[in-house]
Amino acid sequence: MRGWWRDVADLVLPGECAGCGLPRHALCEGCRARLCGGRPSRVVPEPVPAGLPDVYAAARYANGVRAVLLAHKERGAVGLAEPLGAALAGAVLGARRSGGAWDVRAGSGPLLLVPVPSARRAVAGRGHDAGRRIALAAAGALRAGGVPARVAAVLRLRRAVADQSGLDARQRSANVAGAMGAVSGVGRLWQEGEQVMLVDDLVTTGASLAEAARAVSAAGGRIAAAAVVAAPPRAFENHRN
Repeated sequence: MRGWWRDVADLVLPGECAGCGLPRHALCEGCRARLCGGRPSRVVPEPVPAGLPDVYAAARYANGVRAVLLAHKERGAVGLAEPLGAALAGAVLGARRSGGAWDVRAGSGPLLLVPVPSARRAVAGRGHDAGRRIALAAAGALRAGGVPARVAAVLRLRRAVADQSGLDARQRSANVAGAMGAVSGVGRLWQEGEQVMLVDDLVTTGASLAEAARAVSAAGGRIAAAAVVAAPPRAFENHRN
């Protein structure tokens, strides 16, 4: 597990840009622009798994963006949570601008950002919960912009699932089918009319987001849409076709 001193070092002593390797930058301006500067768009995996809500992404999962996500998740570069959270907040706002996917009504509670859960062994191996960390940063960015939002980490894996890497779309759907559930007492969160935005760092086949949507709906939650930091370039093109 990472020591606290490594977390501090990531924040105050950046060695090189996580996206392109530029010295003396944790994240250079160019890579931050590629991550946060684009217009968030709806993305569509192929094939679309049953039950997948509309998904919005901030950036294409390629080159520097891919490197930044991997540095945060796999190498514990926690200082990257802030720009990644800003990108995720942009995707949430992209869903809002889409024309009806999200409508937080006057008098309702805040939008609930519900992260897709990671396996405990994966969190333990990495030394941090990357998805939850990015969600917290996104909620902070949304609140700073006047949008009421908070993180509700209410989903859990109820059984073991295999590592999704290397699995095709059909295998991924079978791997996670029925694997997620909401914590007990979660119904209290829905009483004020809050809507749920499912959030994750990345969408590939959409299998995990579809299973998360099923679990939230089964617990009585109202899903507005899903938002992710990045998606494969093809998923952007699928929406346009």
